[in-house]
Amino acid sequence: MAKGMNVIAVAAAGFIAGMLLAPKSGKETRQDIMDKASGAKRAAGEKADHMKDVMNDVGSEVSGFAHNAKRRMGRMIDEEKDMLDEAKTRANRVSGKVSDAAEQEMQSDADKKRLG
Repeated sequence: MAKGMNVIAVAAAGFIAGMLLAPKSGKETRQDIMDKASGAKRAAGEKADHMKDVMNDVGSEVSGFAHNAKRRMGRMIDEEKDMLDEAKTRANRVSGKVSDAAEQEMQSDADKKRLG
């Protein structure tokens, strides 16, 4: 970026020197300088507007990407919660079956001892 600014500064200095040394009247030289400065100002404004548009586009893309990422993460979190809830439900079911089987086994052992 600094090189570009140096090139522009050198070009402007060369242009101004050329205008001041040109065989024209002072009025013509001043008009030429004003015309060139006006053109440079207009070109700079157009470049600035273009850069503003580019930055707005980039900002919109980044915003859209962030929105999509947030939405996807939300879905992933919801899916993980659902899977965790399902795992808890299954674990409770299995735990209940094991508990029932153990209770039946203990009852069966107690019955055998009483009868036995």
